[in-house]
Amino acid sequence: MGTFTQETELAALTDADLVDLARGGDKSAFSELVRRHHSACVRHATFLLRDRGEAEDEVQNAVWKAFEHLDKYKATGEFSSWLSRIVTNDCLIRLRMRSRFRMYYIDGTEDRNGDPVDIPCRAEDPEYALIQNQMASVVRREISRIPSLLRNVVLLRDVQDLPMGEVADRLGITVPAAKSRLFRARAELRQRIIQCCGLRTYYTMRSCVQKLPPKPTRCPVSQA
Repeated sequence: MGTFTQETELAALTDADLVDLARGGDKSAFSELVRRHHSACVRHATFLLRDRGEAEDEVQNAVWKAFEHLDKYKATGEFSSWLSRIVTNDCLIRLRMRSRFRMYYIDGTEDRNGDPVDIPCRAEDPEYALIQNQMASVVRREISRIPSLLRNVVLLRDVQDLPMGEVADRLGITVPAAKSRLFRARAELRQRIIQCCGLRTYYTMRSCVQKLPPKPTRCPVSQA
C-alpha cells in the first residue's frame, strides 16, 4: 500500500519537481521521469536508427547518461527535450559508426544513369582491427568479473544479440525484469571499464561488445 501511495504521489508531481528529488538521491523520482518519457524516446530513436532493438539500446544508454549528469540539466528547458537531445546524440554516434567504411573509385563502372559508382572496400584496416581486438579482450574480461546474475543477461542480449523477449524466456523472468537487469549489468560493466581504461575509451569500447564470439553464452544461465 505504501508503494502504491508513493507512486501516486510521484505521478502527481511535475518533471521539475521530480528532477529536484532525483538530484537529492531519490531514485524513485528518476524512475518516474524515465517512465513518463521512455516511449517517446524509443519512438524518436527508432525513427533515427530504423531499428527497434538498436533504438532501445541507445535509449538505455541515454537514460544512464541523464542520471549521471542530472546536475547539468538546466531548468530553463523541458526535461523531455534535454533527454531527447541525449538520445539524438547517441543515435547519431551509432549512425556515424555504421557509415565508417572506405570507398574505392572504380574507373569505367557506371550505374543506370551513367554516373560513376563507388564500391565500398570491405577490407579491415589492420591498426583498427588490432585496437578493436584489444578492446574486445578488455570487455570480455570485465564481463567475466561481474556477478553471474548480471553477466548472463549481457551475454544473451549484447553478445548473442537475442531479442529481449527471448532473453527473458531463457532467464525465466518477465521482459521488464530482463530490461531492468540489463540496465544494471551495463551500468556495472560501464563502471569497470571506466575504472580500467578511462571515460573516453569506454565510448569507443561500446561497439566491441557485439564483436565478442557467442561461445561464452554456453555458460549455465540462471533461472532466478
